[in-house]
Amino acid sequence: MLAVADSDSYLKWAACLLQDLPDGCDTELVVVRTPIAPSAEQIAAAVGDRPAPPVLSARVLRRLAERSRPDVILVSCTGPVVDVLVSGVLDGLRPRPVFATGLPGISVPATEKAWLFRSGCDLFVVHSEREVAEFAAIAARLGGGGAVGLARLPFLRPRQERSGGDRVVFATQAKVPKAREDRERILLALAELAVREPGLDVVVKLRALEGERQTHRERHHYQKLWRELGEPGRLRFAAGSMQDQLSRAAGFVTVSSTAALEAIAMGVPSLVLSDFGVNAEMINLVFEDSGLLGTLDDLAEGGFRQADPQWCAANYFHPDERGDWTGLLTGLVLSRSRVPAASLLDGPEHAAARRRARLRVEVPPNMLRAGYRAKRRVRRYLKVLT
Repeated sequence: MLAVADSDSYLKWAACLLQDLPDGCDTELVVVRTPIAPSAEQIAAAVGDRPAPPVLSARVLRRLAERSRPDVILVSCTGPVVDVLVSGVLDGLRPRPVFATGLPGISVPATEKAWLFRSGCDLFVVHSEREVAEFAAIAARLGGGGAVGLARLPFLRPRQERSGGDRVVFATQAKVPKAREDRERILLALAELAVREPGLDVVVKLRALEGERQTHRERHHYQKLWRELGEPGRLRFAAGSMQDQLSRAAGFVTVSSTAALEAIAMGVPSLVLSDFGVNAEMINLVFEDSGLLGTLDDLAEGGFRQADPQWCAANYFHPDERGDWTGLLTGLVLSRSRVPAASLLDGPEHAAARRRARLRVEVPPNMLRAGYRAKRRVRRYLKVLT
């Protein structure tokens, strides 16, 4: 299996998923060069003890695939990059590999957009019975794509009881909440907790330090906001491994991060903030009925709690024997009559979007960003003239 990632969260998912393959599988992990490619520090945090994967251009990636002739290519990338790699950069390989893909975290509710971008892949890996059912329903309605397989989120450890710790960890989410004011409220509630509980180490766990690239652009970075607020309290900011942070945690809080599942698995009392809504837009709908929803006031008072066992069974903590993704993958590799998945984006109406997406993997990021800046300047100039 050749695994290709394009960003920090997808790299972490790919590295973990490779560890769950049956014994005897030969694997190779690489990063494709894009504007959101992870930094050296992010790569090290994502792969753990595994050797750091190389960052390759699209052309070099193609040559690697031609030379190694993998049975499977795991395309662990954001949607547009998955589509352009499968339909363009890696198209026409002989023999054709099985293309597998997936989503690295919580995927409830399932979206048509996620399926469309990945409909050229033969196997779509998700992580709960609910996600399998929702994506299978989308597949039945829209067509395209291949099988939907069930895995355990590979970075979840078996659930365990804990005797406590001296740290509260807030896991940030790049996309939500969007408003600057909402993010400032979170920081101030964390600072209030630090005042009430001086023995606690209150940590804002970042996906990326200020200035680093990540999967989703973060308009209001927490580290920058805290500095602009004048640092009115005692908070610590950290990147790196979430499990290292959770190993000493007395409590965990987030708006919607997948790290909530890691905290549940490690037995850390948790809180999912509901002040900004519980809906698809906030990416926290899955936590309904989990017993973890609470408010900023609960956070300031240290009101953490344990997840409901019935919710856990239905969401991401299914028995290992329910997982079928490796069996489906093996069947696809061995099948002599396998029909490759048909992408729903092959029509001419999608050609322009594909060309734009291909620029992200074929043009060096610095040149691409310079081109975008020049394009914006021209637009502003033309707007002034008109």
